[in-house]
Amino acid sequence: MTDEFDFEGVEQEPLHVFTEKAYLDYSMYVILDRALPHIGDGLKPVQRRIIYAMSELGLSASSKHKKSARTVGDVLGKFHPHGDSACYEAMVLMAQNFSYRYPLIDGQGNFGSPDDPKSFAAMRYTESRLSAFAKVLLQELGQGTVDWVPNFDGTMQEPSLLPARLPHILLNGTTGIAVGMATDLPPHNLREIANACVLLLDKPRTELEELLKQIKGPDYPTEAEIITPQAELRTMYETGHGSIRMRAVYEREDGDIIVTALPHQVSGARVLEQIAQQMTAKKLPMVDDLRDESDHENPTRLVIVPRSNRVDVETMMGHLFATTDLEKTYRVNMNVIGTNGRPQVKNLKQILQEWIAFRVGTVRRRLEWRLDKVDRRLHILEGLLIAFLNLDEVIRIVRYEDEPKTELMKTFKISEIQAEAILETKLRNLAKLEEMRIRQEQAELAEEKQQLEKLLSSERRIKTLIKNEIIEDAEAYGDERRSPITSREAARALDETDLVPSEALTVVLSSKGWARAAKGHEIDVKGLNYKSGDSFQDMALGKSNQSVVFIDSHGRSYALSAHSLPSARGQGEPLTGRFKPAAGAEFISCLMGRNDDLFLLSTSHGYGFVCRFEDMLTRNKNGKALISISKGASLLPAVSISDIDKDLIVSISSEGYIGLLDLKSIPQLSKGKGNKIMGIPPKRLKSAEESVSHTVCLVEGQKLVVHSGKKYKSMNLKELKEYRVERGKRGRKLPRGYQNVTALEVVD
Repeated sequence: MTDEFDFEGVEQEPLHVFTEKAYLDYSMYVILDRALPHIGDGLKPVQRRIIYAMSELGLSASSKHKKSARTVGDVLGKFHPHGDSACYEAMVLMAQNFSYRYPLIDGQGNFGSPDDPKSFAAMRYTESRLSAFAKVLLQELGQGTVDWVPNFDGTMQEPSLLPARLPHILLNGTTGIAVGMATDLPPHNLREIANACVLLLDKPRTELEELLKQIKGPDYPTEAEIITPQAELRTMYETGHGSIRMRAVYEREDGDIIVTALPHQVSGARVLEQIAQQMTAKKLPMVDDLRDESDHENPTRLVIVPRSNRVDVETMMGHLFATTDLEKTYRVNMNVIGTNGRPQVKNLKQILQEWIAFRVGTVRRRLEWRLDKVDRRLHILEGLLIAFLNLDEVIRIVRYEDEPKTELMKTFKISEIQAEAILETKLRNLAKLEEMRIRQEQAELAEEKQQLEKLLSSERRIKTLIKNEIIEDAEAYGDERRSPITSREAARALDETDLVPSEALTVVLSSKGWARAAKGHEIDVKGLNYKSGDSFQDMALGKSNQSVVFIDSHGRSYALSAHSLPSARGQGEPLTGRFKPAAGAEFISCLMGRNDDLFLLSTSHGYGFVCRFEDMLTRNKNGKALISISKGASLLPAVSISDIDKDLIVSISSEGYIGLLDLKSIPQLSKGKGNKIMGIPPKRLKSAEESVSHTVCLVEGQKLVVHSGKKYKSMNLKELKEYRVERGKRGRKLPRGYQNVTALEVVD
């Protein structure tokens, strides 16, 4: 640092220290004063301030509604100097009966809808007041139960907490995102929580298993099913972490499916949009129509019309549960600010125990406050009684003495408070009956004092009082569980092939690599219309819900869904638009079948292997390396196999050599070159004088027809046995006149 700068008297601090401290301060503010609820009343600061401000405005459940803008203005001006829109949104949330299990605010006007919770009207249009349930939070506020702190400008006092008579933290739940931590507490049923609290008050050492007999699980404002397994629910309550899965409820009505309840905060319009998108993409052929028949009498009534009565409704709904918001998962993270002022993830038992400890402290403060009031009143009544017994002297002192208060204290040996009460007594209260009233009030207060002292002297009596109050509130505000907990199998999305109807299909491949699909198997493939210079190459028979595999001249396989191919009424489409084959590669063969179907793949050099159809499938547009083709060799048409243990292979060379061998001698591979099926002298292969031209499979009872130009020769297995050879041998020549084989045909 140079001498020309003088920082004397200026506080200096390294930048990294300043930024770290500033960020930590901000983090702690967001955690403690914005995003996380307190275990005592289950509220965030903005919610607490809204509830308190409304109580100060006299907006009880029995009062008239007032404009929401009035409430928001009071909250911002007195307690919460933040944005009005955020404050109003927090207020609206507490009024939505589809967001809060037990709403704290009774709203009048447009407070949003389940389809769009944020579609509420502006605060200048809506009116609000506190709900009856809010009394649970406010009833004991003015009874010395909470600490009061200055508001943001120090001109007023606000409660640091509200004296909740029930564990509100679990009843309405909450969500919040702070810095480095978040909270997600699900709502619960009041009666179940009350029963658990009573159990813990009676038996503080109650284990979690016993508590879970009372608390079945979360209870959301919607009637959708909770399908989370019991073991997962137990783990969630044991650790404070987990997830909840909810599933829509549906019923059958005249063949239609009626969805009557949706998961928490799921929009019916959004669900219908998700289903419609699948229908548009032709991924949901079993659905014919959708309707939204929701109204005031039926808040949720979504109608799904199946295409026919043969549709498996259970399977279809399982697919919709897996692919739409008809089933939704909610994260659970029981992170709350404890009574020690620190955020911590707590399990169910810890939350209940800590709230009970908070409630015991609150009730003790309430009783002590009331006892102090009773003592003060008894003290005053004692002074008033002295005055009534010496009324004439009191009147004389008040009438003639310059300082009557001091004289009263001196004459009757009473305190300043008692003297002040005597002087404030009105003349009309000097009747004879007043003495009797004072003595009666003294007796009543003395009895109350005795009861209060008895309660305060016994922790057990305080807990009994709390238990009775919880039972009383549960009877006043409790209701039946809304979200049933059921055991359901996991939803499974249907594969694309499952969604397509199973119809007979013929896939046709042209020599130029164009493909198309025709319905049925009785198709004259050579009589179809081909582009100029193009002709028939290969065909495959299968079902519309199967995949079709194409193999190119480089030995790579490609796959696509057969139903996605264009109709055979046209000329099809080039496969190069679907795949990316290597330069110079041509599509040679096409296959269809089930995953376990077997095919014999072979080359003109006599090598080959047996391959499962599943091993040929790939999603890669560049294809999958399937069969290695030697230089100078070409791929022969794939041959379907019916029984690997019984089928026989017949191979014929271009020079008329024929060999018969058992298929089981050929290896089964997922890819590769394979073993030698027919042995041709290497020199003849190298010079291209001879190669394997045909390979077919035969089973018992079938005949082989060898075509040589216009001539043909039919041979059964008995006749072919003279050509049986070991694998890798060249075989024997066919009879003269049939050695130039132009085609092979297998007939039954």
